[in-house]
Amino acid sequence: MTTLRVIVDQVVAPIPGGIGRYAEELTRQLIATAPRGCDVEAVVSAVAPAEVERIRMLLPGLRDVDRLALPRRELAVAWQGGIARGASQGMVHAPSVLAPLVKHDRFQEPGRQTVVTVHDTVPWTHPETLTPRGVHFHKAMVKRAWKHADAVVVPTHAVAAALNDIHRFDDRLRVIGGAPSGRLRVPVDADLRAERLGLPDRYVLAVGTLEPRKGLTHLIEAMAHPDAPQDVPLVISGPDGWGDVDVVSIAERAGLSQERVKVLGRVDDADLAVVYDRATVFVFPSLAEGFGLPVIEAMSLGTPVIHSDDAAVREVASDAGVTVPLEPRSGYEERLAQAVYQVVNDPLLAEQLAIAGPDRARMFDWRDSAAETWQLHADL
Repeated sequence: MTTLRVIVDQVVAPIPGGIGRYAEELTRQLIATAPRGCDVEAVVSAVAPAEVERIRMLLPGLRDVDRLALPRRELAVAWQGGIARGASQGMVHAPSVLAPLVKHDRFQEPGRQTVVTVHDTVPWTHPETLTPRGVHFHKAMVKRAWKHADAVVVPTHAVAAALNDIHRFDDRLRVIGGAPSGRLRVPVDADLRAERLGLPDRYVLAVGTLEPRKGLTHLIEAMAHPDAPQDVPLVISGPDGWGDVDVVSIAERAGLSQERVKVLGRVDDADLAVVYDRATVFVFPSLAEGFGLPVIEAMSLGTPVIHSDDAAVREVASDAGVTVPLEPRSGYEERLAQAVYQVVNDPLLAEQLAIAGPDRARMFDWRDSAAETWQLHADL
């Protein structure tokens, strides 16, 4: 039996974020698509026993859960320093840069290989949008990947090109994208959920972790701009991140009244499906991305999408959304406001986007991503 050992630590992190969802969805499908004679084992830091059980519940069919000796932060420090011990043995797949990267030779040690996932190049292009600690860790681990990884997965060709400009990975790069969650389906009790969440009849939606890189400040200021529709509120869904992105304070400074902004916080998948489905338009104003999963999630549910012209987001959305240029940055809020007004007040455009979106979203499937991941390990 051949075992693929997947680092799933981000799944049970305090703020799982997009990488946590990516790791969970990919691992679930790796289990479902495992070739004959192969199985999947989860690797996690020294989390509480309840978190181990949660992993087993979220990912049924795992061969086992390998709970390592070090807690998350200490494990990151150890792996950054090249101290991996037994964690680097066998066939390892890391859905992020948190990986046991040490010198090895897969040709001399059959069955041993390490594949790492680099989701974006933000630490180099937009370091001010991350914590200094996060920038340092990410750069250090990517350098270790350049030295020791057998292959590196990236979510888009845009990231592949940008990463290759930083370190020459060349033919070690493999583009494997994400996809909407299979659990993101509108439930039968959608009306009750919408009422409980307090969703307005019409609203502009933003989804993402509350952190500087997501561009939510620009969107809030855009909604306060005279060119924005004045009768449609802004609804924001997502967990708190870092950087003191205080929606209420930002709205007050921008002159956006409290009645025109609603913060839902983090919601479960069924609620999120309702929130996406009932939105008049979804706006993704992110300053830098590696993929932009919420764009595809919104499209999959037929919600018209407006997004920034970040290279990776453009690649993912193709021509199924309205693109708003990030530069010059001084006019970004005005351009966002005008795009929102256009979609909200043009039923024909909204209908075209509602048709194009699901069409585009069908190009992305977690089962395909898992199959490509198994093929990558087979190729190695």
